[in-house]
Amino acid sequence: MSTDPNPHGASLSIQDVAVEFDGHMALRDVTFEVDAGTLMGVVGPNGAGKSTLFNAIAGLLPVRRGKVTLHRVDQKSGELAYVPQQESVNWRFPVTATDVVMMGRCCRQGWFRRPGKKDRELVNACLGRVGLWDHRAALMTELSGGQRQRVFVARALAQEASVLLLDEAFSGVDVGAQEDLVEVLQTLRDEGRIVLLATHDLTNLAGRFDQVLCLNRHVCACGPPDQVFTSEVMEKLYGAHGVRLTMDGAGSKTT
Repeated sequence: MSTDPNPHGASLSIQDVAVEFDGHMALRDVTFEVDAGTLMGVVGPNGAGKSTLFNAIAGLLPVRRGKVTLHRVDQKSGELAYVPQQESVNWRFPVTATDVVMMGRCCRQGWFRRPGKKDRELVNACLGRVGLWDHRAALMTELSGGQRQRVFVARALAQEASVLLLDEAFSGVDVGAQEDLVEVLQTLRDEGRIVLLATHDLTNLAGRFDQVLCLNRHVCACGPPDQVFTSEVMEKLYGAHGVRLTMDGAGSKTT
């Protein structure tokens, strides 16, 4: 993992965060920190607050109490990009892969500035990084689930983001496409970015994370996979089923 100074050296601090919906506490007392160059999995059952946490970090939901802080190393660091669940995207909108990635660039540079040569070159480079150069002119509706998710990662790169939030990015994506995405995310991690990935897939992905946040409306555990995936923690998350996941080796490290 890269520890050298780099323009993506932001760190993320969540302190005592609570989020409430209609009198219902969706998150309470959530505290954790993530250093630059970390790939963190965010795991927990349905309704645990994973999407709520990402929306709060991204500033899309108000925080009732507590604080979300991006610590900048320099003025180039600290940008945040959010890759949403596929179900929340209107795929009927007729845009190409290039269009979607350019949206990330416009978000970074300003919506009313006409994209220039450097913008187009960066967008093409971002699509190349995620292996989609040959599909740059394809409509999003023509792409597979894994390809769509890689387009959104490319959009995040075009934003020059130091922190990437991916909400169930592997949902409905086949194992081969998952491996391609993991390799991309690990490369971004090695460049000093922070990558937070919410997932239900502990069997295939648990051992690929540097850190894991176990969430069930509050933090049940946070740390390296081999330390947090204990029977006690998994039972807090998933009940008796969680104990079986632990016995099946959810926290085993893969390379």
